[in-house]
Amino acid sequence: MVVTDAARLDVDHFVPLAEVYDSEQTPWSAARREAYANDQASPDTLIAVSAASNRSKADKDPAEWLPSDGSYHCTYAATWVGTKLRWDLAVDEAERQALLGLAEDCPNTTVVYERAAS
Repeated sequence: MVVTDAARLDVDHFVPLAEVYDSEQTPWSAARREAYANDQASPDTLIAVSAASNRSKADKDPAEWLPSDGSYHCTYAATWVGTKLRWDLAVDEAERQALLGLAEDCPNTTVVYERAAS
């Protein structure tokens, strides 16, 4: 889909803030939460998406939501995992199983990430 009207776009946290808070290994400081919320050092933390897609995803993880474009699933899974690793976030069992299932379908996909500054 090509969007030509900026009003139809949202800036989205690839891993939603609610998911981040649920996935913290240990409680984050306010500064760390702010660093995630405004992370511009990674091209994956904040992305431009259609407003409709953002509303559909809400705060769901890959066990509950995947993009409608199946050709993007491998990239989506790799970016999700890379963002979780970047910020040292846990996964719950349903999320883990969904990601493992996606990984089986994506044998040539590589997860790339750089750890966020502490």
